Amino acid sequence: MSRVLNCIVAVCPDRGIGYKGDLPWHPTRLNNEFKHFRRLTVTRTPGAEDRRNVVIMGRRTWFSIPEKNRPLNDRINIVLSRQLEAPPAGAHHLARDLASALRLLDGPSTTGGLLADQVWVIGGSSLYSEVMETPGPRRLFVTQILKQFPSDTFFPDIGPTRYRLLPEYPGVSSELQEENGIQYRFQVYQSIDP
Repeated sequence: MSRVLNCIVAVCPDRGIGYKGDLPWHPTRLNNEFKHFRRLTVTRTPGAEDRRNVVIMGRRTWFSIPEKNRPLNDRINIVLSRQLEAPPAGAHHLARDLASALRLLDGPSTTGGLLADQVWVIGGSSLYSEVMETPGPRRLFVTQILKQFPSDTFFPDIGPTRYRLLPEYPGVSSELQEENGIQYRFQVYQSIDP
């Protein structure tokens, strides 16, 4: 069975995920949404305590993370870039593309002797598109921000023939959330087997 790839993202109603290198709602902070992101991307599968989760991101996503928060701790950080020759300061690994990053996960050298558990793709837009169009088991953890903000970067359309919205998912609240006057909902989509 092939590895499940998880995408995690927060989107505006028009699927906007970024604006001028930051989140569309910046400078407003959604601390509970960040806690949700961290909890999901850090939590390992029961019985996988000897493994670590992996976050895969494009170069621009890496540099959009405040320097004080890089690397994302308790996770193996893999940055994708065709321009960089070495991993940016703080990143654990550099790969030219998604396929190369996934090959890194097959050997114990990736984690200093530990194998990878869950794999999380955290952006950007073209990487999300690639993952969503690739065959195999995929999950999309989407925070639907219920307020529109200016955006210049967008999440791909979640095609109903490729993905289905799950009515519930363990550990993910289905309740309406609100912070700093912004309402949002957590949703989980599962890829549909061809």
